[in-house]
Parts: sequence; structure tokens; C-alpha cells
Amino acid sequence: MGVERGMQLNNVVKIASRIDSFLLSRLKGEPSDLYKAASYLIEHGGKRLRPYLVIKSCELVGGSIKQAIPAAASIEMVHNFTLVHDDIMDKDEVRHGVPTVHMKFGIPVGILAGDLLFSKAFEIISDSATHIPKEVNLALISTLSRACSDVCEGQVLDISMAQSKIIPTEPQYIKMIEKKTSSLFVAACAMGALSANTTKSDVERLAIYGKNLGIAFQIVDDLIGIIGNPRITKKPVGNDIREGKKSLPILLAIKLAEGKEKKIILNAFGNISISKTEVEKAVEVISSLGIEKTVRKKASYHLDTARKSISRYDNPARRDLLSLLDFVVERSL
Repeated sequence: MGVERGMQLNNVVKIASRIDSFLLSRLKGEPSDLYKAASYLIEHGGKRLRPYLVIKSCELVGGSIKQAIPAAASIEMVHNFTLVHDDIMDKDEVRHGVPTVHMKFGIPVGILAGDLLFSKAFEIISDSATHIPKEVNLALISTLSRACSDVCEGQVLDISMAQSKIIPTEPQYIKMIEKKTSSLFVAACAMGALSANTTKSDVERLAIYGKNLGIAFQIVDDLIGIIGNPRITKKPVGNDIREGKKSLPILLAIKLAEGKEKKIILNAFGNISISKTEVEKAVEVISSLGIEKTVRKKASYHLDTARKSISRYDNPARRDLLSLLDFVVERSL
């Protein structure tokens, strides 16, 4: 398994390098500060998971990396657009271990850098129209547009949940992350299949894979945000508890806890001024409730659905996509 994971990582790194070269080649222009701001996060890290999905989905149905590069780059540009604007809305100061775009370049340039990334994403797809059938190009644009709308809707749902005093239900939480997070995974996989000019059935199967991978990814990410190792996450212990993030692990913990335990969690939840010791107590309580096992089990359910959706294929790309599912649910805290 270790050798297999190492090969998977090398594969991801190679693809990421190729995507980065393409992205940065499309982010040059004047005024230079605007383009520096737009390429800033791309130059400072990121897993390139979404473009990886585009390429592997394309390969799964018989396409090539070359066919998938424009769609892969456009997805990553939209993803970075969301990061830039999210950081401004959340007033975050650090991402990937460096100052956020608006902290580095100022809020006005940060907003415009995000807008530029959004525009360039569609420009890249439009430029690829000379190499692919018109109907495929229109389908790519439609798929990405729909995903962008979903992300905006999901962001507002997230904001509404954060502002409300009511603890959301699990279905409400899942609906929110389907739109805010999973929608770009869906688009990435569907656009990969579309880039290969394959059948509607192939596109639908890969969309199911992307949807369920995206949900599982966010569920595990939210778990890491609560009981993750700060040396790995680069965030304070229990950061999401302190910020009052209504994620699935928190919802489950509040539902399961009773008496003194529930009081400890609620005292820490959304309390920015709470001490490190009190946050650590809340984390201990949540851990004692068996939340990690429950969350990973729920993530595994979605990953099983994703796994079944591509069971009919048999090639190296399928093995890479299956390996990615295992990585997501087993991510270290």
C-alpha cells in the first residue's frame, strides 16, 4: 500500500506541475499587480485535486491529458477565485502558510484578482473551442457555469447557518456542502469526461463519482478542522469550534452529548475569546463521543457510492481514482 500511495503522489505532483505551468502562462498581463495577485495562491501551493479529477476522468473514458488541460485549468482558476473571495469574506489572514491575497495586495485588488480568475476560466474554455466540437464546448461552459452558481448558493447557505442561532439538521448541512464544495468536484469529473467527447452516460457516472467524493472530502475536512493535529493543519486546536462552524462533527457532538459534556461543547462553540485549555477540553469531549468513527463511516458511505459509479471501467485511470477515494477517507488528523 505504501508503494502504491507513493506512486499516486508522484502522479499527482507531475500533473500539478503541468497544470501550474499552463495556469501561470495564462496569468500574465498588465497591470502587473493584478496578475501577480491572481497568480499568488497558485504559486504558493494547493493540492490541485480538482484538475487532477478532470484529467483522470478524461483518461478513464479514453481521452488524453492534452484534451483535458483547458478544462482542468479552468476548474482550478474557479477554485482559486472562491478561495480569494472566501478569505476576504471570512477576514482570514493566512492560507497555504502565507498571507492571503487581500492581506498581501489589499482588498480592492484582491476582489479584482478573484474576478480575473473567474473570467480567465471561461476564456480558457472558449479558446479551446477550435479544437473540440461546438456542442462539447457549450456543454463545458454550461457545466462550469452551473457549478459556479451552486458555489455561490452554497456560500450563502453557509453564511445563513453561521448567523442563525438554530443548529442545522444533517440533511441541511449535506445540502450546503453539496453546493459549496461538492459542485466543483462534480464539474471537474463531468468536464473531464466531456473533454474526451464521450457519451452522456459516462458523464453522468463520473458526475456521481465527483458528487460523492466531494461530500466525503468535506465531511473529513470538517473532522480535521476540529480534532486535527495543528502541526499538520497549521490551525489552532479546535479552530472550527472556536469559530462556531456548524459542521457535521459539531452537529453530531451537540446531538450526542448530555449534561456537563454538552455544556463544555456549547461553552466553547463560537467563543472567540475562550482559552486554549477550554477548547482542548471541548475537543476531548467530542473525541470521547466517538465522533471520528461516526464521521468516517458516513464519509465511507459516500465513497462506496463513488466507487460503484466507476466499477464498469478497467484501466489505470480507474485505479488512480479508486486510490484517491481511499486517501480521502483515511486522511491523517
